[in-house]
Amino acid sequence: MSADAERIAVIVGVGQVNDRPADPAQGMEPLDLMCAALEAADADAGGGWLTDVDSVAVVQQISFRHQNPLAEKVGAAIGATPRLAYESVGPNGDSPILLLNEAANRIARGEVTIAAVVGAEALRTASQRAAQAAKTSVADQNPLRNLAKSATPGYRQRYGLAAPVDVYPLYENAGRAAYGQTLAEGQRESGEIWSRFSEIAAQTPAAWIHVPKSVDEVVTPGADNRPIAFPYTKLMVANSSVNQGAGFLVTSLAEARRRGVPAARIIYVGRGAAAHESEDFLARDRYDQSASMTICLRRTLEWNGVSTEDLDRVELYSCFPCVPKMARRVIGWPVDRPATVFGGLTFGGGPIGNYMSHAVAEMVDSLRAGEGEGAGGKGLLFANGGFATHNHAIVLATAPLPNAGEPHDFDVQAEADAARGPVPPLDKSYVGQATVETYTVFYARDGKARAGVVVARTPAGNRTLARVPGTDVETIAWLTDGAAEPVGSVGEIVADGDDMVWRRASA
Repeated sequence: MSADAERIAVIVGVGQVNDRPADPAQGMEPLDLMCAALEAADADAGGGWLTDVDSVAVVQQISFRHQNPLAEKVGAAIGATPRLAYESVGPNGDSPILLLNEAANRIARGEVTIAAVVGAEALRTASQRAAQAAKTSVADQNPLRNLAKSATPGYRQRYGLAAPVDVYPLYENAGRAAYGQTLAEGQRESGEIWSRFSEIAAQTPAAWIHVPKSVDEVVTPGADNRPIAFPYTKLMVANSSVNQGAGFLVTSLAEARRRGVPAARIIYVGRGAAAHESEDFLARDRYDQSASMTICLRRTLEWNGVSTEDLDRVELYSCFPCVPKMARRVIGWPVDRPATVFGGLTFGGGPIGNYMSHAVAEMVDSLRAGEGEGAGGKGLLFANGGFATHNHAIVLATAPLPNAGEPHDFDVQAEADAARGPVPPLDKSYVGQATVETYTVFYARDGKARAGVVVARTPAGNRTLARVPGTDVETIAWLTDGAAEPVGSVGEIVADGDDMVWRRASA
């Protein structure tokens, strides 16, 4: 029996908007960006869709938090009276793919006919306005960093682990050691991936930055590429200082046909898979891989009946290099093939939780630009959010995928939990000999090391943190110069007041 076209989920319209006024303080706010993105998606779908939207799903934004929730406001602004209007739980990077998967399931169950998914951030404008009000520099009004500062200080924050940019380097350094790479080799891989991202962004009108960067330009610290958190430079981290919005329209194949959408412009939504790690990044089993990422990616490919060789293009989430590095190893994606269709969060733009809506839009356009329906074009979208916490993947294609029109349970958490190794207990007061599990170094805006942190394992197998003072020039150099691999090295943790401090073992 052929699948019921009323239940097969397809994407018919995508829209993106960049807002770059001469005075950033005069920029559009998230609600306006969202509406503009959906209006563009409506035009892309042939027009006349928005007033009939019966589901509006919004990616939570942080630029103007006092305006949340925005879903009902978006519905009203586009002239719709949706039966369902809601926003994602948190501004997580996996949110657009989660909302897409939910929309496809609702269409498969006959609950909705036309679903709109949209998000936007106006961090460029929010930072400028906050700086003017507080009479400070724009750099002092980074919403992400300020949000981290507003959290109740605790054990992790005391050692400098507050924002995502502080935590993802733990995965980077652990991964490099596990892959058997030298520092130069690990940086080279990051530079190759990011350089290709910049080339894609340079050819993508909706991307934020259109300047290609070489491998050396990406990885070499300098005045315009200051070090942020070792081993990441400014060009290796998400660019959140943007005003961007993106959205898309999901409907049934039957509805798309009734409204006259050309077959070559219809993109089919496959099955997705989702799993997460502990919200506590110190309660992870390891930092060189993620069980939830691995299971999520493997099941997505399996459920859609595709192999890596079948994929024409991919979007591997790229807030920091460690994420696409881990993901490409799971699926076997070569380093010399672009891992993005949009340009990555550095060059495409890093609009917090909504980046993947831009990736969806670009994937749809990219697949459409192929040979048309039946050509077998397939693209994988992999999203990550939190502190390497949330993982969600899905496949889009130019032709129906296996089990099209059937709702499915995309939660593979139980399988991910079963695949995960034991989580070491946390010992906050340990002193004595310990082994480096991973580490990073934090830098001031002038490029000087502020401090470092070592995540260490005790002889009993427990996990603990130790600080490296910025004044300990010798240890900072040992952590960052690449002469030797710090991961796996043995040292000593000593008490310094309420803090624990790392001491290198004597040579």
